[in-house]
Amino acid sequence: MVKNLIGKLKLILPFIGLGILAYIIYSLDPKKIITAFFSIDLLYVVYALLLTIPLLIIRIIEWKMILKEQKITLGYFDSLKLYLIGMFYGSFTPGYMGQLMRIPYMKEKTGEPFGKLFINTLIDTFVHSFSIYAMIIIGAFLAVGTIPELFPITIVWMVGFCLAVLYFSGRKRGEKFFSVLITYLIPKKVKPQLNAFVDTFYSDFPRFKAVIIPYLIGIITWVIVFSQEYLIMLGLDLQIPYFMFIVLYPIANVAGFIPISFGGLGTREFTAILIFTTLFAVTAEQILVLSLVGFCVTDIFLAFLGFLLSLTETRNKTSLSEMMVE
Repeated sequence: MVKNLIGKLKLILPFIGLGILAYIIYSLDPKKIITAFFSIDLLYVVYALLLTIPLLIIRIIEWKMILKEQKITLGYFDSLKLYLIGMFYGSFTPGYMGQLMRIPYMKEKTGEPFGKLFINTLIDTFVHSFSIYAMIIIGAFLAVGTIPELFPITIVWMVGFCLAVLYFSGRKRGEKFFSVLITYLIPKKVKPQLNAFVDTFYSDFPRFKAVIIPYLIGIITWVIVFSQEYLIMLGLDLQIPYFMFIVLYPIANVAGFIPISFGGLGTREFTAILIFTTLFAVTAEQILVLSLVGFCVTDIFLAFLGFLLSLTETRNKTSLSEMMVE
């Protein structure tokens, strides 16, 4: 019964965000949405797309530093290809979890244990995601007078994130947690394979000081991403100060990380509309268009490149049980 309930939740949850998006579109004026969409100056969209070049260069440098710390050998261009393939899968899955699909490709290139590669992908994602919180705290603090709920919600979210990272960074605590998980929740027939998988989690685990520079580099990449969004905002002729935009829009972006939608659709748009229509003289229709076009530039474009690369990149078909056995 519990398994059936979990299975149904897995099917339903990703569509909640799409339902929110559908409701937003239904509740707004379709003519204003269309007008806002066709009012975009395409030159600004081109400028935003061009920023993808420095974004990718810096983002791969960030990941390469973590790879090096874990003694995983992967060339720069291979890293770029696998990152984009991960973006292809991630952009269409709840909470961007599809990025884990880069792991089988990494296995083909490096021969490293799947557990080690899984942790590398997880740490890279956590460090990069945590980089955005510095911007979020500033944005939530600046908006506290108008939207007081934002600041405490942001603090609680960040504290929860930090506690989870600190807990699992300790080998004994992490292994104890997975041991309990395996003992009580995992079927007997796959327990030996899963134990072998978990045993490689902490192989060459990165030192805390080794992720400080990747964290700082991550902030630069997020500034570029939100500068891309800002250029689209300029294309819509909206008047929002640059600094305010790049510290407030990340709040909406993080809302898209909640795994109840595909690629964050719905939750991101709802949060962006709430923040910017409250603080600035803009319409909900304009912010909706900004968010959707921004998603196409910062995510769908990279996903498309990843899709093209996935057609040329081959890998062996790997079952879950094979991934867990070395």
